[in-house]
Amino acid sequence: MEYEEYLHADLPERTEWVDGEVVPMMAVSEAHARLVGWLARLLGGYVEARDLGELFLEPFQMKTGPDLPGRAPDIIFLRREHVGRVRKLYLDGPADVVMEVVSPGSEDVDRGAKFYEYERGGVPEYWLLDPERETAEFFVRDEKGVFRAVPLDNGVYRSRNIEGLELPVDWLWQRPPVLRALRELGVA
Repeated sequence: MEYEEYLHADLPERTEWVDGEVVPMMAVSEAHARLVGWLARLLGGYVEARDLGELFLEPFQMKTGPDLPGRAPDIIFLRREHVGRVRKLYLDGPADVVMEVVSPGSEDVDRGAKFYEYERGGVPEYWLLDPERETAEFFVRDEKGVFRAVPLDNGVYRSRNIEGLELPVDWLWQRPPVLRALRELGVA
């Protein structure tokens, strides 16, 4: 099946297109769903308050290249200057930040195939979050196009592509009230 056919086919919503095949996405855990919901509210408020761009949530598709799969990352951030690449059913090209939250059963894909596809497809910043293990890994593409791990600064991650965002990583597991967190980030 070609990607255009896939986009218009009558299929279950939670699928991805990989090597011409429709791949069902696994159900997510409660911890996964809670983290994605909290992050969407926090980052959505932050991005809107600073007029930085737009967030899209799974199952919205991202197609980073003609020979790469159509994936539905958990959360994607697109800077304002790249919003013109949004099509009716997918993002044409890489998001500025891709966030994948690991659920039981998705570790191999999130850390393996998707990692290398996003790197090859030009995603400049990749967050890999595991709520079960309470681990967060942040990667940015270097000048050679290779993802490199970014160390935290006293437990804080400073995004390269979400302007001014300094995220205390413990918040991912504690999930403080969003309005309080936004005030601490200086936008509410």
